[in-house]
Amino acid sequence: MGEVVVALDSFKGSLGAAQATAALARGLRRHAARPLVHEHPVADGGEGTVDAAVAAGFTPVGLTVTGPLGRPVAARYAHRGGVAVVELAQASGLPAAPDPTTALAASTFGTGELIAAALDAGHRQVVVGLGGSATTDGGTGLLAALGARLLDAAGRELTGRTSALPAVAAVDLTGLHRGLRNAELVVACDVDNALLGPDGAAAVFGPQKGADEATVATLERALSAWAPVLEAATGTAAAFAPGAGAAGGAGFALFTLGARRVPGIELVLRLTGLPARLLRTDLVITGEGSLDRQSLRGKAPLGVATAARQAGVPAYVVAGRSRLTPAEVTAAGFAGAFTLTDLEPDPGRCMTEAVPLLERLGERIARHVFG
Repeated sequence: MGEVVVALDSFKGSLGAAQATAALARGLRRHAARPLVHEHPVADGGEGTVDAAVAAGFTPVGLTVTGPLGRPVAARYAHRGGVAVVELAQASGLPAAPDPTTALAASTFGTGELIAAALDAGHRQVVVGLGGSATTDGGTGLLAALGARLLDAAGRELTGRTSALPAVAAVDLTGLHRGLRNAELVVACDVDNALLGPDGAAAVFGPQKGADEATVATLERALSAWAPVLEAATGTAAAFAPGAGAAGGAGFALFTLGARRVPGIELVLRLTGLPARLLRTDLVITGEGSLDRQSLRGKAPLGVATAARQAGVPAYVVAGRSRLTPAEVTAAGFAGAFTLTDLEPDPGRCMTEAVPLLERLGERIARHVFG
């Protein structure tokens, strides 16, 4: 056994996927067996999706767009062969300390600007990763950036640069970006929540974005009013489609424009060519910051393990910490699990010293595999 693929997702709050992958790879390479290690960072459609595409050979395009609260932010999309990859988390991601005010104000306008830039460049397929949003604006900002006119009850136009959701009474789509006529929109999304109801965007994800109980109720009412307006304008009923509630209803808006939904990790693996690479390797190591039952619901490590099983390659998983039993790890398709807390029991130090700990973990895995 001499070829190893390291395919880690980000260790949230500590390292990006590329940094984590590189650190573990350095540790593996220190073993006397000198394994040939391929670095292949991955993502599940959320934070790090563009970085994973760039690491796989896509070309990055940097832009300044409108952040979730109306201020400029730096973002980028990646492209190759007519396919553009947009990451909502870059343009419309969570602020450092979300609260009810930001939960009401956050807009997807910047994500729409990224999509518009990809369309302006002539790309015929635009993949939009919806994880990591700050927003519950029903996609109103995204649509405004793509040329829709949002109107209040008095017929006044709303910019959508901060959330216009509570005030929108009508939408005019005649000015939508012409590139949408010839381009395919693909939503990379791992959640299957509808837009509305107890399992919808406001109720389930609003509190994660700073919404208190009263704010959740306000957002639910606004989304309930917005849904029939957009459905009537597009002729597409999508409020209860699986994934419509993703990114606070950005999924809903994109579905009404004809987007199709694909599981995030499945799409990222295909775009970055990991399944083909696994056919030429002996071992894959995947992982993320926290390994728990949520990891078993379509997250990156499980997707990599599934691809490894299809290729007949054993897969190990690494994490900052694990809340799974050994039996659950095995049942998920992993040959074994290694954690930073095996080396350092203090979670705080695991985060601040993740790079050297991952290097040491790489050495430990190499000893386990190569002897």
